[in-house]
Amino acid sequence: MRTNNKFLLAAGLTIILSGCGEQAGDTGEPVLDETKVEATEVEEVSEADTKAEEEAKAEAEATAKVDEEAKVKAEAEAKAKAEAEKAAKAEEEAKAKAEAEAAAKAEEEAKAKAEAEAAAKAEEEAKAKAEAEAAAKAEEEAKAKAAAKAAEEAKAKAEAEAAANAGTVSQQQAVGMAENYLEFTAFSKSGLIEQLEFEGFSNGDATYAVENINVNWSEQAVKMAANYIEYTAFSKSGLIEQLVFEGFNNADAANAVENINVNWSEQAVKMAENYLSSMSFSRSGLIEQLQFEGFSNADAANAVTAVGL
Repeated sequence: MRTNNKFLLAAGLTIILSGCGEQAGDTGEPVLDETKVEATEVEEVSEADTKAEEEAKAEAEATAKVDEEAKVKAEAEAKAKAEAEKAAKAEEEAKAKAEAEAAAKAEEEAKAKAEAEAAAKAEEEAKAKAEAEAAAKAEEEAKAKAAAKAAEEAKAKAEAEAAANAGTVSQQQAVGMAENYLEFTAFSKSGLIEQLEFEGFSNGDATYAVENINVNWSEQAVKMAANYIEYTAFSKSGLIEQLVFEGFNNADAANAVENINVNWSEQAVKMAENYLSSMSFSRSGLIEQLQFEGFSNADAANAVTAVGL
């Protein structure tokens, strides 16, 4: 473009110079200085235009460069932003994926742990149940075995006792007679043995019989005490002595006296009457005799008064 302007300026300058030559030839006046001035002015204008054009061009180029750089920068920033967003998105997705995988893994591990614990617990419970059942079964078997053994021993013992209780014919007869005696009157253990011996049984058979009958010797003592009181008079201590004489131990004799219905004051009166029916007594002599029999001084004195002494 600048080349074209210079060409035009040169052409115009040639024309001007040609015209000036013709004019100078026509007038015969000197025109060289004026022509030079005009050429200089044209050249200055041309240079100014060129400079302006160059400055405008430079400015345009600078502007274009700035625009280009701004564009490049904007594109770079946009690209960087896009890449950053892409990276952030990728990172976020990776993070979300990692968290999801971690959560899934944790859930899987928790599930596996729970299943393992449940399985272990079930196994432990099953083991405990099996052990308990085995122990219960063993205990039941032991109990059954012990019961069977006890039953066998009881059977053997019963058979032995039955065999022993059967005794000889003489022993069986002694047992029968002992039971008959106890149906009608009271005996102590030793008294019944003596009675069976009196009936002709040996001491062994008599003892066997007394050991193999169903009898309560304490009750026998009570019955004998009641029988004695029914037919004759006794003091409390006198009746105890009589029961001991009959073969009862002191405890059974004392217990029997405490368990009969008796008025000892009345017994003193009866004994006083019995004595007076067979012999003579003074008041003091009868009181002493009743005291000797075991009555208290008060009961003895009262009895003697009651019979008229």
